[in-house]
Amino acid sequence: MSIFRAFSTALVALVAITSSSCSGKNADEGKTTASSFKVALLTPGPISDKSWNGGAYAGLMAIHDSLGAQVSHIQTKTPAEFDENFRQYGAKGFSLVFGHGFEFQDAALRVAPEFPNTVYVTTSGTSVAKNVAGVEFAFEEASYLAGIVAGRMTKSNVLGMIGGTELPPVKRSFEAFEQGARSVNPRVKVVVSYIGNWDDVNAGKEQALAYLYIESYDVVVTDISMPGLSGRQLLSYIQAKHATTPVIVISGMPSGADGRELVEAGAFAYFAKPFNLDEIESAVERAILHHQQLAGEQQPLESEPS
Repeated sequence: MSIFRAFSTALVALVAITSSSCSGKNADEGKTTASSFKVALLTPGPISDKSWNGGAYAGLMAIHDSLGAQVSHIQTKTPAEFDENFRQYGAKGFSLVFGHGFEFQDAALRVAPEFPNTVYVTTSGTSVAKNVAGVEFAFEEASYLAGIVAGRMTKSNVLGMIGGTELPPVKRSFEAFEQGARSVNPRVKVVVSYIGNWDDVNAGKEQALAYLYIESYDVVVTDISMPGLSGRQLLSYIQAKHATTPVIVISGMPSGADGRELVEAGAFAYFAKPFNLDEIESAVERAILHHQQLAGEQQPLESEPS
C-alpha cells in the first residue's frame, strides 16, 4: 500500500529534529558522536517485504550511512514484545527508537516515562508525550487518487480491497479509496475484507485468490509483495485463471530490477517510486484496451514498457 512519501526521508528528518530540539543544550553542545548516537527500529513484519517494513529499514540504514549512528533492528510479533523491546533499547541508552506502526503507540506511552533520555517515535501514531512523538503519512491522500483511477477504469463497478488488521490509518485509507472512486463513479461498490493480522500469509493469499477466482477482471493492479505471495507468484496465479487479464505491478520501493523480471514473466507494466499518477492511469487505460483486444474486439497492442 505504499504510494507514499519516502520513509527514509522522514526518519532522517526526525533524527535531525529530535537530536537538536529534545536536548537542553545548544547546537554545538548537543552534537553526538558515532559511538553515542544510537537508533533502533521495531517492525511488525519482515524487512524483506520490499514495502512497509523494508522501507523503514532502508530509512534506518540511511541514518547509519549519513549520520554515523549505531543502529539496531528487531522484528516484533506480539504487543508484549513491543514493551519488552522498547524497554531493552531504553535500558541500553538508545537515543531514538522507532515503532513502525500505529499499534506501537500504546507501548511507547507505557515505556517512555521509564527512560526520559530516549525519544520514542511511532509511525502512523497520533499520541504525543514528553519523549513520545507520532508520524502521520497521510495515506488517505494517495488512496483517494488511486480510487479515482479505479473508479474511472472499472467496467464491472466492483472493486476489492484486502487489509491485515483494521487499524485506524488502514481504515481511513480504505475509506478514502472508496470516496475517490465514488467521486467519479457513484455506482461503484467497494468490497473490503480484513484477515485479522499482518502475519497470516496463507489467509492473505487465500483471500486475494478468492477475489481473483470469483470472476474475470479488466485489469489487476497489485502490490509487488502481498501477504503470502510475491509479485511473480501472484502473476502466475492470475495467468493460470485469467490468461488474458493484464497485470500491473506496483512497488513501494524505488527498484527497477524486480520490475524487469516481472515484465519478462508477463506483467503488463511495472511502477516503482517515485510514482506518477498520469503514467499509472495511462497504463491502466492501455491494459483495459489490451484486454478487450485479446477478447477479440481488435488486434492486440504491445504491452506497456517497463
